Amino acid sequence: MDTITQLVTIAAVVLGALTTYVTNQLMERSRRKDGLRVRWDEKKLDTYVEYVGGVRSCVYAAVLAYEVTHDIRAMPRTEHELLMDLTEAEGRRALAFERLMMLAGDDVIEAAHAVNTATLAIDWQARRLVEGTLADWRALHSEFFRAVNVFHEVARADLGVRGGFAGDQHSARGLILPATRSSEETEQPRQ
Repeated sequence: MDTITQLVTIAAVVLGALTTYVTNQLMERSRRKDGLRVRWDEKKLDTYVEYVGGVRSCVYAAVLAYEVTHDIRAMPRTEHELLMDLTEAEGRRALAFERLMMLAGDDVIEAAHAVNTATLAIDWQARRLVEGTLADWRALHSEFFRAVNVFHEVARADLGVRGGFAGDQHSARGLILPATRSSEETEQPRQ
């Protein structure tokens, strides 16, 4: 009996050691996997923020160019300077989009394509590559804000952020665009 007791004790020690080793390895693997996921989520967040910032810079530059070229606002900068600012902003947006393509999932990429389409429509009208009225200009901005809100929702879901903001309460805030000054502005802008 003494030998059997010793064998059982040795087997229990070996089994305990193996169990401890396997458990530690699984916990370490899980910790590394979680660390990688957090690191990639941080990269994605930075990329999404950089992209949205680039898009908003494009739209802001387009608004300034549009307002100056259509005599809505006077600025000490020339139309050429404003259009060069818009070109630079578009370059930064395009680079941010390429980075987004490397990290994002299909839903986020599709939402970003819609944002790009809306942003370029604003750009083209600001550059006078496409004709349009002030009402058309405002409609382009409405589409842009809708596309950005969809992008935010999809990006938040990709990052695992719970909750939403694109419901009625958020959308009801409307666009931050100045009201028209006269009925003449709803007609074709000055060429």
